[in-house]
Amino acid sequence: MGNPTIERIRKRDGNVVDFRPEKIEAAIGKALAATGTGDGRIAASLAGRAIETLEKAFVGAVPTVEDIQDVVEQTLMSGGYALAAKAYILYRQQRAEVRHYKRLIGVRDDLKLGVNAIKVLERRYLLKDEEGRVVETPREMFRRVAHAIAIVETGFEPGADTSALEEEFFNSMINGEFLPNSPTLMNAGAPLGQLSACFVLPVEDSIPDIFDALKNAAIVHQSGGGTGFTFGHLRPEGDIVGSTKGVASGPVSFMRIFDVATGVMKQGGKRRGANMGILPAGHPDISQFVAAKKDERAFSHFNLSVAATDEFMEAVRREDRWPLVNPRTGREAQFINAHELLDLMVNNAWHTGDPGLVFLDQINRSNPTPQLGTMEATNPCGELPLLPYESCNLGSINLSTTVSGGKVDWPKLERLVGMAVRFLDNVVQANRFPLEAIARITMGNRKIGLGVMGFADALIKLGIPYDSEEALETAESVMRFVSMEAHRASSKLAAKRGPFPNYRGSRYDRPESAPLRNASLLSIAPTGTLSIIAGCSSGIEPLFALAFARNVMEGTRLLETNPLFEQAARERGFYSEGLMEEVARKGTLAGVGGAPEDIRRLFVTDHDISPEWHVRMQAVFQKHTDNAVSKTVNLPVRASPEDIRRTYLLAHELGCKGITVYRYGSKREQVLYLGSRAPGEAEAAYVTADSEYAGGCIGGSCPI
Repeated sequence: MGNPTIERIRKRDGNVVDFRPEKIEAAIGKALAATGTGDGRIAASLAGRAIETLEKAFVGAVPTVEDIQDVVEQTLMSGGYALAAKAYILYRQQRAEVRHYKRLIGVRDDLKLGVNAIKVLERRYLLKDEEGRVVETPREMFRRVAHAIAIVETGFEPGADTSALEEEFFNSMINGEFLPNSPTLMNAGAPLGQLSACFVLPVEDSIPDIFDALKNAAIVHQSGGGTGFTFGHLRPEGDIVGSTKGVASGPVSFMRIFDVATGVMKQGGKRRGANMGILPAGHPDISQFVAAKKDERAFSHFNLSVAATDEFMEAVRREDRWPLVNPRTGREAQFINAHELLDLMVNNAWHTGDPGLVFLDQINRSNPTPQLGTMEATNPCGELPLLPYESCNLGSINLSTTVSGGKVDWPKLERLVGMAVRFLDNVVQANRFPLEAIARITMGNRKIGLGVMGFADALIKLGIPYDSEEALETAESVMRFVSMEAHRASSKLAAKRGPFPNYRGSRYDRPESAPLRNASLLSIAPTGTLSIIAGCSSGIEPLFALAFARNVMEGTRLLETNPLFEQAARERGFYSEGLMEEVARKGTLAGVGGAPEDIRRLFVTDHDISPEWHVRMQAVFQKHTDNAVSKTVNLPVRASPEDIRRTYLLAHELGCKGITVYRYGSKREQVLYLGSRAPGEAEAAYVTADSEYAGGCIGGSCPI
């Protein structure tokens, strides 16, 4: 194209920047590729013509972006590429629509994010003034967070220059390579300063203790965190209350109080509160607990899980009697059949999505600090088993960004893991804890939860179907590597900053082991809104749809297509608007014609995958994750209770620390619909997703 005489152009925001002629060639190339009407040689020739036209029309003047796009349209039309011109015009219209919606949201997008990502940032993360007006841009938010977390280093090394570290943190976030959990994005460098997502609070068997726990939960929710509880210490319904000579109302009745209070206390004023309620399988009120969410309006702020021991699961397999033990007296209150109790769990999960199971023995086999007590509860999504009053902060590496040229970029992944461990350890230091008891044990253990997201996207880039042995092998090699590098990074930090204070007596306190800075390091979270910001698939979940309509604002839906699928369709020559419309109505390629068989095999979605593959994938990641793995086994509406039973048993057999299932349609209100539900619309319109849904549990949103 030679050296164009145009040197500067004016952007839509009025800024004047350098002219980059290669952008014109790239835009023309995309239009030609989309319509199958030309190649790179033709794109270069047409771009040269367009630049010649611009140079003649704007002698001594600075063209605008719109001027340049007008000339590109004219060049395509005059060159005889009407189809490419139409594709380019449609692209311009779509981009104009996107800019329009961003203006309505009221956020200046200085990172060129999607409309939904901007809406999520506006609703949850960007700082606002007292009138509720957004006062920072996405770039400024990431700068705020990077600075607040990097400057912590001066506490370890007074006078240290943290500018390079701040840039590393900042670039990893704006490039979508790594993101910390929501409270860190919300509160780092802001007055509140509470940065943890996950908390477990004790609930003991007295009215003062119960209501102290309720008060503490409200404080945590107000600061942006989610809470987990075991209600297993509470005496059962009908048991004696010595102080009043009355009878106890039981754990489920007190859970109702927690649920109502959570509804009142919106997390950090920015998101709905979330709880995990756990009851041991041996509690006398277990049947009432299992059925607690049969009324869909009940416990809407709770996920429920039964704490199942190895002994209970063995009793299920043998169909033995199972004792229910009063926690107040420690005596057996009655016996039931373990197999029948699991049937009750299975049937309620089939109807409502709850309860899930947590496997306490598996959890405590890897308890890093057994000298401090037993873990009895997890955070709301189950990926963080914690001790009473303990909290943890999370962060996720986008695996999609570590695949290049059809291979995993191991050096890049190594760099990201080392950076992320340092980032998250700094978060522990920077945190302003909502309660002194939480600060004490959290600082004593310094647990972090580094995980991954974008795994399904990474598999697609590698050409590997999710439900395949090769995918399991890839998961194992990737997570083994992440674990190894995370432990290496924590050990290096311990050498400089010292090990976590409760190191003595921990399971790491062995002569042959190098001390660690953090009692635990790894956790796979359902990344939810973080995936939307990063533009990748959620956690380790499969894709939930290849194309769908997103509810970005009230009354506004925008059609989204998985970019990897659209790219493959264009490159392989089977792209058409009609095909994309049909895929958007179904969400999947199943039953849709026009795509090659290898593409169908590669681009499988959630409901295309059998439950066994979901569980096996979770188990592989769990093998190299010292905390736990959050994953939902999403089942089609036709799934049977027996499918759920097999899923529960397989999860225990394969060493998972917990398991959650959700059968499509088991709640009236979902965050994903396979077909329209709006009044007056055809039943089979588009697959529709709520603004904050990125994959995982269809029955609710992710609080991370």
